[in-house]
Amino acid sequence: MSSLLAVLDAVDAQPMAVGLRTRSYQLLGDLTGRTVVDAGCGGGRAVAEMAERGAHAVGVDLDPDMIAVATRRWPAGEFHIGDACELPLATGSVTGYRADKVLHTLDDPALAVAEARRVLAPGGRVVLIGQDWDMIAVDSDEPELTRRLVHAKADSLPSPRVARGYRNLLLDAGFTDPVVEVHTAVFTDEAGLALLHRIAEDRSWLAEQDERLRRNRIFVAIPMFLVAAQR
Repeated sequence: MSSLLAVLDAVDAQPMAVGLRTRSYQLLGDLTGRTVVDAGCGGGRAVAEMAERGAHAVGVDLDPDMIAVATRRWPAGEFHIGDACELPLATGSVTGYRADKVLHTLDDPALAVAEARRVLAPGGRVVLIGQDWDMIAVDSDEPELTRRLVHAKADSLPSPRVARGYRNLLLDAGFTDPVVEVHTAVFTDEAGLALLHRIAEDRSWLAEQDERLRRNRIFVAIPMFLVAAQR
């Protein structure tokens, strides 16, 4: 868990990630006085940031260790251990729902979207954020090997391509007026290398990327899909 948290922290600190979170809050609408849930909240940063914007922000994560970290880091926040497909919230109890890099970890993302609709009050807003794991671009001297490694990583995940289907998932669940945006996260530093170490274990391929980092030549680009809609 500590290695994953370190990667998440490094990615969250990137200007692109900060901007993407900010955009997700904007798409939720005015947060002042509203109850908003962050499903799969991880270390709780988004919960804290939404609270700073005046929301009653609730973080839910299936991992007890992540909830412990979030509670320690943001003691003023409200955090619960829970499943994105079975949130510990009453029906219609929130006016905003956010899930960031969560649905690709689920066997059936449609269940989580249905659960989002259940907890949202009429007129509430949902925002989904995530990457399509088959679309990661890595500059490498071995492009064929890179393609195989990226695809192999994608195929190891429960729902690696769900982000390209966010709009249709929301429409199928009864949400309306979807807004679709694609933002590209670019990594040219240690954070990019850390991501690549989570994608593959091929020593020679990683050695090339280590050398690229040393020469300031590492390049990783990840399209991030952001889709918002209304209950």
